[in-house]
This record gives sequence, structure tokens and C-alpha cells, in this order.
Amino acid sequence: MNKETIKQRVVQMASKRDFLVKLLEQPNLGTLRIDVDQALEELDELVEEFEQTFPEERGIG
Repeated sequence: MNKETIKQRVVQMASKRDFLVKLLEQPNLGTLRIDVDQALEELDELVEEFEQTFPEERGIG
């Protein structure tokens, strides 16, 4: 897998962050709140690691 493919996939996943944040704000999530919160944390870590690996790509997430 080359850098451009990785970048495209990370950008695609990062674009879903707003949806997860809105989902987390729903009052009727119940125990799914834990999973959504975990997904947000992991997504943020993924973007951070990508930007550390490719510093010239900062600001994608």
C-alpha cells in the first residue's frame, strides 16, 4: 500500500468524525455510547499517528 492510498483512506475515515460526534450527542444511545466514544478515540489516534508519520500531511483530520 502506498502513501497516497493510506492518505485517501485516513481522510475518508476522518470525514466520518462529525457523524460520530453527532451520534454521541443522542440521548437514547444507551450502552452504544461506549462504542461510539471508543470509535472517536481510535479515529483521533489514527489521524494523529498518520500526521506524525507524514508530517507534511498535517491537518487532514
